Amino acid sequence: MAEIVAIRAGEDSAGLVRTVREGGIVRLTLNNPPANALSLDMIAALQEALDACAADRSARVVVLGAPGKVFCAGHDLKEMNARRADADRGRAFFDRTMRDCALLMQSVVNLPQPVIAAVDGIATAAGCQLVASCDLAIASERARFGVNGIDVGLFCTTPAVALSRKVKPKHAMEMLLTGEMIDAATAREFGLVNRVVPPEYLNQIVDKYAATIAAKSPTALRLGKQAFYRQAEMGLAGAYDYAAGVMVENMLARDAEEGIDAFIAKRKPQWTEE
Repeated sequence: MAEIVAIRAGEDSAGLVRTVREGGIVRLTLNNPPANALSLDMIAALQEALDACAADRSARVVVLGAPGKVFCAGHDLKEMNARRADADRGRAFFDRTMRDCALLMQSVVNLPQPVIAAVDGIATAAGCQLVASCDLAIASERARFGVNGIDVGLFCTTPAVALSRKVKPKHAMEMLLTGEMIDAATAREFGLVNRVVPPEYLNQIVDKYAATIAAKSPTALRLGKQAFYRQAEMGLAGAYDYAAGVMVENMLARDAEEGIDAFIAKRKPQWTEE
């Protein structure tokens, strides 16, 4: 069994990600303005923060945000371009960056806790990929989204993985082929974000979502999130067979027994942390 490590408020060693714990809600804030770019160090810092969340069973919900006008501008193109001077023209560095970023995005999806993106600025390329990887996304009216690598001769292939799993294929291809930015309302229409709110209410709405989810059974959240993504990759019959097995496992969990007893007795359930 993995060691359970309590999450403490503070920053990672490089100061690139701030962590604040409020009860069962963990807030991770990208802290490298103005672009909050996914440099190799930023990827490592965010991965470290997510790993700490995954190891803490008392953490219920993770909120991912960023200050300033840019939520995340994607990969650090200056950092990557500088490695063209390497003997291999940057191949090894590019490969490490893309693969580490791919693992980071999978960590968001595979995290036991639901992850809510709170977007109050621009999210482009791998930054848009990060938003798409989150389970929920709440955007302010001034948020904008794009996968604009095509504008610099680079098709956003890895962002397309997350994007194509959250929005309809033609909407995803529209964004990938044109590189054009979309506003928050269009992002909601496309299915990239759940809600669009005035900037002054963003934190309030995100807090409401986080508190609502944090009050649910951690066992049900963990089993349900994992099952949701796994069944989506299966055929219909296989998905039902798998989902039925998960439902049985969930029914046998102490939280389900407690929750159903509490419902029948008309009292508030007391969840476990297992």
